[in-house]
Amino acid sequence: MAKNLVIVESPAKEKTIKKFLGSNYEVLASQGHVRDLPKSQMGIDVEHDYEPKYITIRGKGDVLAKLRREVKKAERVFLATDPDREGEAISWHLSRALKLDEEKTSRITFNEITKNAVRASLKQAREIDMDLVDAQQTRRMLDRMVGYSISPLLWGKVKRGLSAGRVQSVALRLICEREEEINAFIPEEYWTIDVALSVKGERKPLHAKFYGNKKGKLTIHNEKEALEIKDYVAKANFIIEEIKIGERVKKAPLPFTTSTLQQEASKVLNFSTQKTMRLAQQLYEGIDIKGNGTVGVITYLRTDSTRVADEADKAAREFIEKTYGKTYVAKAEEKKKNGQKIQDAHEAIRPTDITLTPSALKESLSRDQFRLYQLIWKRFAASRMAPAVYETSSIKLSAGDYIFSSAASKKKFDGFLSVYNDEEEKSEEGALMYGLSKESVLTLKDIEEKQHFTQPPAHYTEASLVKMLEELGIGRPSTYAPTITTILARRYVVKENKNLYVTELGEAVNQIMVTAFPAIVDVHFTANMESLLDKVGEGEINWKTVVRNFYPDLAEAVEQAQKELEKIEIADEVTEELCDVCGRNMVIKYGPHGKFLACPGFPDCRNTKPYLEKIGVSCPKCGKDIILKKTKKGRKYYGCEANPECDFMSWQKPSTERCPKCGGVLLEKGNKLACMDEQCGYSTNKQKI
Repeated sequence: MAKNLVIVESPAKEKTIKKFLGSNYEVLASQGHVRDLPKSQMGIDVEHDYEPKYITIRGKGDVLAKLRREVKKAERVFLATDPDREGEAISWHLSRALKLDEEKTSRITFNEITKNAVRASLKQAREIDMDLVDAQQTRRMLDRMVGYSISPLLWGKVKRGLSAGRVQSVALRLICEREEEINAFIPEEYWTIDVALSVKGERKPLHAKFYGNKKGKLTIHNEKEALEIKDYVAKANFIIEEIKIGERVKKAPLPFTTSTLQQEASKVLNFSTQKTMRLAQQLYEGIDIKGNGTVGVITYLRTDSTRVADEADKAAREFIEKTYGKTYVAKAEEKKKNGQKIQDAHEAIRPTDITLTPSALKESLSRDQFRLYQLIWKRFAASRMAPAVYETSSIKLSAGDYIFSSAASKKKFDGFLSVYNDEEEKSEEGALMYGLSKESVLTLKDIEEKQHFTQPPAHYTEASLVKMLEELGIGRPSTYAPTITTILARRYVVKENKNLYVTELGEAVNQIMVTAFPAIVDVHFTANMESLLDKVGEGEINWKTVVRNFYPDLAEAVEQAQKELEKIEIADEVTEELCDVCGRNMVIKYGPHGKFLACPGFPDCRNTKPYLEKIGVSCPKCGKDIILKKTKKGRKYYGCEANPECDFMSWQKPSTERCPKCGGVLLEKGNKLACMDEQCGYSTNKQKI
């Protein structure tokens, strides 16, 4: 009979670890958390110093009963949940729910699920780290306080089923603010001038771009300026003023953290953050490899550290030297990034064994598992490799009063790029001109002016939102994917071609949050709260101090919002549209996808219709009304009511005024009106019209 019991979270982990331990060990899974705050109430006793009220999660009774039976048989119990705050909290809840004897209970952690790592962890067994438990407990309570205080308010003011969250509300605000920036953006015209010069004695032409004059860089604002410079340059002599030959070194990337893995998997593999984390979890928990059995092939997936264990670093360097040659091995290990937020008990995300190459594992992995593993393997291998070296040349040319420049580069040593070639490396800047000197004779072969317009900020993608949340210090590796999943599931935001767009519902929720709870959606407040949680985890601050300071202000804001927001609550707006079933005037209702028309005779009459909101502007193409519409996913736009016969559409709201310059449509962009035709370029402040 097994003398030792090891408790992990998932059945996949249970299956993998069982194979590493002998018959003296029984391994069972808790299948995640076993206790939580109740769903029916906030579950925090505010009157008694914010004591949490934990209950057994529904459906976990049988799991706990089985674990209790095994605990009675075991001489020692090892709690082997994940090596982070969440895992530490699950271990603590298990010890409470199973009433474990502290004398015979130990906590073990491993960063990778391999035979050596699991066996080594048994020799380093310790007590449960209550500071980490308290940090997770505090996060859970703060999130519960926000959710259970503000969500009922949203149900009353907008619709049932909405939710507010501490981190998700900030993420929604960031997306709304970016949408406002894009809508308010007015393109600015600028021009470029490129020349092709033939060089005496050289077969290849020299290409150069307009830089400015001898005083510095110049921007060409319009066609008139461009043609004046072009005419001047066409008659001038081109002279080489300066030639610089040098080297450029491109450093190898750091190995992946959770955030950078999510970003790169989105960019390269087109994976959502949720999909990336699901696949990474599978790779971490164990893959059945032919000849090796079940083994975890990557290290723990929730980390913001770029540290690599000494043994893994040594093994990688040996592998690189053997496979690619000594010149490809990095001279010294890259230093980890600075910052207080790094959970440095962790490592970066890396393969557990560098010799398990992607091609060696291809048959054991699904297509998507293989693609993600290959990305992680290549990134880690590259991080231990020498930099790539480029030979560069830059040339400064004068054409009378104006300056042109040309730059080119050529790969001299591929280094890490032999393994990990990112998108940026695909565009070489041009061929090096070896035979050039200041005495070279140049003849103008071709000159071309081009019109351009400045572009608005890009919409957030899942990858760029994760990057922004990380830069602002909001959320942690374990929270990025659930945060994005929640705002998409609530239909506050929709995803189209990777881009995230806010819906009408999202705008309404964000407006209430910004108006009534500015602190909750304040980026700096949320980032500061994250650093306080880190200090709880490090034992510097008592967790109840954080909760005591947070809740009274929140409760006061909710009470104030209940009073003030009631004043702006709008009754159903009656329209002139008659119900086809009973003849009553239909009213505007608010649903999960925005506004719709409903019969006021509900429940006797359940007739509904789409709501076509006229904006009081005629279509410039056919003269019919322009109405506010929504895409299938809920993104707002303005289109002609005669669609599909008339194809007029705009993402910005058209104005009743016409452009005084070209007669075209003026669009509302923030506090300005701008002509829909970029070539026209007319814009003015709204108040001037």
